[in-house]
Amino acid sequence: MSSPSKRGPRRPRKGSGTTGSTTSGRQLHQKVKTAKGRRLSSTRWLQRQLNDPYVAEAKKKGYRSRAAFKLIELDDRFNFLKPGMRVLDLGAAPGGWAQVVMERTKGGRVLAVDLQEIGPLPGAQVLQLDFLADDAETVLLEALDGSPDVVLSDMSPAATGHAATDHLRIVGLVEAAFDFACRALAPNGVFVAKVFQGGTEDTLLTLMKRRFATVKHAKPPSSRKQSAEMYVIAQGFRPDPGS
Repeated sequence: MSSPSKRGPRRPRKGSGTTGSTTSGRQLHQKVKTAKGRRLSSTRWLQRQLNDPYVAEAKKKGYRSRAAFKLIELDDRFNFLKPGMRVLDLGAAPGGWAQVVMERTKGGRVLAVDLQEIGPLPGAQVLQLDFLADDAETVLLEALDGSPDVVLSDMSPAATGHAATDHLRIVGLVEAAFDFACRALAPNGVFVAKVFQGGTEDTLLTLMKRRFATVKHAKPPSSRKQSAEMYVIAQGFRPDPGS
């Protein structure tokens, strides 16, 4: 048996060390301790947040959510936000998309709407409103004081856990937002909406192609790979379907 005095220093076991420390300049993966009373799904969500570079970058740039980068990436690709535009942001909480819209429309009119409360957004008008309420359209058009150039919808229904039911609710929200856009958009306007599963339903996609010059689907790089979300981008609104 070797003498303890002749042993070299013990190497730390793989993975040991302080959470968030670096080894050879590389950031170690942070793990979340499972707290008493916290569900496993919540622990996994928190761990994703702690190790998500978009979350860190959002904090660094002052965006209210990582979702801001989804809109940035979509607009970088399709170039639909321009200075002076009127933009309606549906499902706006906590306000990340509205922040990007204000940056890119430079003096445009921005209306951020959500069923949940949104904290004040200097430079934008904020409304806590149920978009599906009977009087919602009247309230929105009065607040916009003119036809919107862009209607954005990042709305998602509360999940039930039943896939078929959740899908129908998502489709219902997209259809409602599209119907509003067709009644309210200015000529050559833009409609951008979050969709799921295989994209926009065939019937709705056919209607979009009748009302817009171009209709495309895209999944921005910042959208998590495991997420089924993607976005439909419809540009060149035709007030008259036959035009």
